[in-house]
Amino acid sequence: MEQQEKKILCVGLVCLDIISVVDKYPEEDTDSRCLSQRWQRGGNASNSCTVLSLLGASCAFMGSLSAGPVAENLPDVTPEDFSKVNLCQFKWIHWEGRNAEEQVKMIQQVEVYNSSLPQQQRITISVEIEKTREMLYQLFPYGDVVFVSKDVARHFGFNSAEAALRGLYHRVKPGAVLICAWAEKGAEALGPDGSIVHSDAFPPETLVDTLGAGDTFNAAVIYKLSNGGCLQDALTFGCKVAGRKCGFHGYEDIAKFN
Repeated sequence: MEQQEKKILCVGLVCLDIISVVDKYPEEDTDSRCLSQRWQRGGNASNSCTVLSLLGASCAFMGSLSAGPVAENLPDVTPEDFSKVNLCQFKWIHWEGRNAEEQVKMIQQVEVYNSSLPQQQRITISVEIEKTREMLYQLFPYGDVVFVSKDVARHFGFNSAEAALRGLYHRVKPGAVLICAWAEKGAEALGPDGSIVHSDAFPPETLVDTLGAGDTFNAAVIYKLSNGGCLQDALTFGCKVAGRKCGFHGYEDIAKFN
């Protein structure tokens, strides 16, 4: 199978988001009348897979799915589950940081698979470290592309994306790209050449819905990089698509971006 025909796999969470719309952000200890409410499929990896699909990528999701609209305690993907995946159909696999110790074992399966292939046929590995949980930080050295959140950067004591990239780059493996989005300040990336790449944010005229903006950014960056785009183009595209997404509810209008 040609590399350009292969798919992108997102591994992680799918969940149910219940969104209540109010006329203004609620103040602490006050009641607000709900103007409307909607239920929406969510979860970082699920959202990113949705966005990739809407952008036109051939993609797949791996995670626990419920038979009904609501479920409790769905298990995370295990290395045993992952070992059943036919890796030759994928060019890129993205992990949403969750059960990190088990996810490292999954990534090591991909590394073994990659070791027998020429560089241009290997699967690119990306990881997202979003939550401030110590166990997730063991994922840093396992991604070819590592997305670190603003919250995690601040947890380490950094007050800007550039400071976070400079301060955390020693944690990633040689040759990796480290990316940090910083909301309205845009996003920055640091690659093996040591230079910082920056993109401004592209906010919508009216801010409507920021839920999933980070997942949208990640997906758009992966989309560009997986299609041979340079880091600057990928970062700018990620900020543009994430900004556009904040101007409407849900994700469907992302399909109009192309």
